[in-house]
Amino acid sequence: MKTNQPLLESFALGDITLKNRVVMAPMTRSRAENAGNVPTDLHVEYYTQRAGAGLIITEGSQVSERAVGYIHTAGIHTQEQVNGWKKVVNAVHAKDGKIFIQLWHVGRISHPDFHNGNKPIAPSAVNPNSKAFTSEGFKDTVTPKEMTLEEIKETQQEFVDAAKNALEAGFDGIEIHSSNGYLFHQFFNTNSNVRTDNYGGSIENRARFFFETLDKVKEVCPENKIGVRLNPSLNGIFGINATEDTIPTFDHIIERLNNYDLAYLHLSEPFNDVSEIEYLETEIAKRYRPIYKGNLMINANFDQKKGNEVIKEGNADLVAFGKLYISNPDLAERFAINAPMAEWDDDTFYTQGEKGYIDYPTYAEETQDA
Repeated sequence: MKTNQPLLESFALGDITLKNRVVMAPMTRSRAENAGNVPTDLHVEYYTQRAGAGLIITEGSQVSERAVGYIHTAGIHTQEQVNGWKKVVNAVHAKDGKIFIQLWHVGRISHPDFHNGNKPIAPSAVNPNSKAFTSEGFKDTVTPKEMTLEEIKETQQEFVDAAKNALEAGFDGIEIHSSNGYLFHQFFNTNSNVRTDNYGGSIENRARFFFETLDKVKEVCPENKIGVRLNPSLNGIFGINATEDTIPTFDHIIERLNNYDLAYLHLSEPFNDVSEIEYLETEIAKRYRPIYKGNLMINANFDQKKGNEVIKEGNADLVAFGKLYISNPDLAERFAINAPMAEWDDDTFYTQGEKGYIDYPTYAEETQDA
């Protein structure tokens, strides 16, 4: 048994202590198959199975009806949803786990089918030319409605209310999803944000909506219970096409985040090959570790070896694992004994029911059955 793995060291995160540095990344799984988008007993079982993680970050949970963009995603804006999440949190805590909820607004990566025929809202009326996953399958996105100043304020309040709800549900903290082509990311990007008011144009203006929201959220939730997720080199995915202004924009945002006592900054390495694009960064952790002074979490295509290396090299404090956590509910425990990894089934990522969700065995169960 290998005991000197950086991934398995405990870590102080705000006012909580993580038993290891292995994080379950937020992943949409589309299992809230009910009219109210309420977490169910399936969610309780799924997250409890993975309570061996140092930290669980839930799937993106919409902060309002307007924030929805995918079928069967659990929200955090009604009392029924809060009550459903309470069951999840209590079960995870009973297994000595820690859990944050990811607060989510998809903006233009949605479809009128989710909004009674109305257009989704976004920084500007620019179609992402992407696909929305609806109850009738994938549909082409539409040109969204440009947010009014009033709608910007309303949306910020939705994040505040969602943060309050998260604390009521007992979560150890929240993660603001400012990544992967969703609403905040749409404001950051000059292709999706062509506004001419105080929320468009300069880098400072394009970051304004995000920082105003963060400032409002921290009034109801301690800063050291707030995480932020960013994906600086995202390109050609989720409707985002990067520009020469992209990395300078994220440099500005991440430098400014040093003014906050956040739980962590959660960054993604590139999702695809951007090595031919000279103005994008191919090594996100290495670039931003010297810039960001707080706790740095990194994700995207890490395995046990790479995870241990990035921490040992000092380029990250925590490593988030996605697909590996789908098929290996006991991922941290497998790391501890260097057990082989189980393969995931792509076909069940976004389906409904137990299959491919709560039926992956632990290594102990696998070997017992062998």
